[in-house]
Amino acid sequence: MNTTIQIFEYKNEINFHFNQPYYSIFLFETDAKVSVNFVEYQIQKNNLLFLAPYQLLTSEIDIPFSFKLLNFHADFYCIEYHRKEVACNGILFNNLFTEPFISLPETVLNEIKITFDKIKSYENTDSTSDFSILKTYLQLILALSNKEKQLDDFRKNEDRSAISPDFIQMVESNFLKQKSVDFYADSYSISLNHFSKKIKSIYGKSPKTLIQERLILESKKQLHLTYKNINEIALYLGFQDEFYFSRFFKKHVGVSPKIFRQNVGIAEIAK
Repeated sequence: MNTTIQIFEYKNEINFHFNQPYYSIFLFETDAKVSVNFVEYQIQKNNLLFLAPYQLLTSEIDIPFSFKLLNFHADFYCIEYHRKEVACNGILFNNLFTEPFISLPETVLNEIKITFDKIKSYENTDSTSDFSILKTYLQLILALSNKEKQLDDFRKNEDRSAISPDFIQMVESNFLKQKSVDFYADSYSISLNHFSKKIKSIYGKSPKTLIQERLILESKKQLHLTYKNINEIALYLGFQDEFYFSRFFKKHVGVSPKIFRQNVGIAEIAK
């Protein structure tokens, strides 16, 4: 059982590389230009950035930036098991179709900053009662952020093309069997090139990237939330064997399915 929840402070970072088996919340204290899974984002001071386990965050420009980082392991707080308290999966974490960060109103931001400091004050605890307090603090951060992210996504969705919700649903319904962008472009009866440009303009990612990310997300879900062996997962995802699946997974995640499951663990909800 990994009961990790920690706060770290980074000052004037350059050439940053982060890819760890934790859920992570970054509180930026300066502006920054970063990439998440090779998609670039411009982050502003006081933005919060949310990463699920083994999402790659890098910054390779020579402009220093500073941030606080809250890490928690899925054993400490499983966002699936506790989804009734804070339904943040698919909103703050594992949301493929919106930016993984938010800007907060000053009052909410200040409350989250205070809660970061409270968590920091329990850094060396091993008390069961203290863990309960820490979970309450974490839930507060997630709940406040979740509300603001949903409001922000709602505003942005109002401005998006009519192709947007249809495409999201189409990916959800077909990604296991239809991994080619041609299938999705043909469904709209438009050229592959025009379709790709349209999706990229809406989401900042190509349709190929979004389909692959959805496949990776399902891979992680199967590894974390089920007891299926890797070959069973590979076949479920439409790969010809576990070796091809493992190569695909490691290329996009940075570690093998075996290492991912070993480090992230199998969730209590899988039982």
